[in-house]
Amino acid sequence: MIFPLFRREPRGPDTISTLYGMIVAQARLPCFYRDYAVADTVNGRFDLIVLHLALVLDRLAQDPALQPLGQGIFDHFCQDMDHNLREMGIGDLKVPKQMRRVGEAYYGRSQAYRAAWAAKGNGLLVETLERNIYGGGSPSAAATAPRLAAYMREALRDLGAQPSASLAGGELHFPEPSKIPAITS
Repeated sequence: MIFPLFRREPRGPDTISTLYGMIVAQARLPCFYRDYAVADTVNGRFDLIVLHLALVLDRLAQDPALQPLGQGIFDHFCQDMDHNLREMGIGDLKVPKQMRRVGEAYYGRSQAYRAAWAAKGNGLLVETLERNIYGGGSPSAAATAPRLAAYMREALRDLGAQPSASLAGGELHFPEPSKIPAITS
């Protein structure tokens, strides 16, 4: 009863749950699996959640006042992944090892995405998406990774334009993926 008074989050758990829910909902849009050819599998869904989580956490990290909110969202992601592993039948003794893999996957991908966002052009971003989202050089990756790169660039612009107060209040907007045309690297 007294613990909520000592929370360090800028907003309560409802804001964190709301923002995380928006990230997951965006990652689960059928358009990504149909039009962007992301595999509709556990791994494909995980990779899209990580992609959107990296976009949002990168935006929140740009504002020192929002960094605790970003940490709360990341913690919620970890709790969600732990819960999902248990629902899939992973035993209690194996969950910590699997969670370590989840953490490594998130940090590895988010670092690769940040480096690709900072690079000029879209070549590195397309390569990173081909490797992380499409699992290498599949024929569908060559056709759809540039479009996903364009979506990510648009999402970065949109997130960058969203006021910090709106994000802290639980408002988050992503671009409509079906309206993003493909680009060339």
